[in-house]
Amino acid sequence: MTASSASEDSTGSWLHEDLHWLFARLKQGLATAESAVVREHGMSLWGYTVLMAIVEAPARTQLALAQAVSVDKSKLVAILDELEGAGLVARRPDPADRRARIIEVTPQGGRALKAARGDIEAIEDRLLAGLDAGEGTVVRKALRRLVGAPLLAIEDGRPAETGCPPAGP
Repeated sequence: MTASSASEDSTGSWLHEDLHWLFARLKQGLATAESAVVREHGMSLWGYTVLMAIVEAPARTQLALAQAVSVDKSKLVAILDELEGAGLVARRPDPADRRARIIEVTPQGGRALKAARGDIEAIEDRLLAGLDAGEGTVVRKALRRLVGAPLLAIEDGRPAETGCPPAGP
């Protein structure tokens, strides 16, 4: 039995009905495929995520950026160091607060992000290709809704466990 038929034939299985496992397996598969692609553009998968967030909100503080992408702020520094070292972002002092840094995407970073985004979209299209017409749109819409108020409600005010905790000792 293949992995795809195992999942489809396992309705009623606790494991295959568990949302955490389903999302974890989906994330694992996407990370495997997408990590290889973004490395070709000079970044890690976390670097790609951070780069997208910077493009969407260029004057964002590092703390706001860490919260937006669900990464520990100390780990964000390492991700930004990696992106800066690759010439994809630049950090400059915030004129309003010299202790803070404004992170900007460089022209090279913009080109790399655009190319990586095209490759990522191709992977996502391949993933969703097995769905019926319109189901991919429904999946994306449902996921966008779930990461909003419903997710906040089940977190119940507890501090978020970031998807990218700080590096261990």
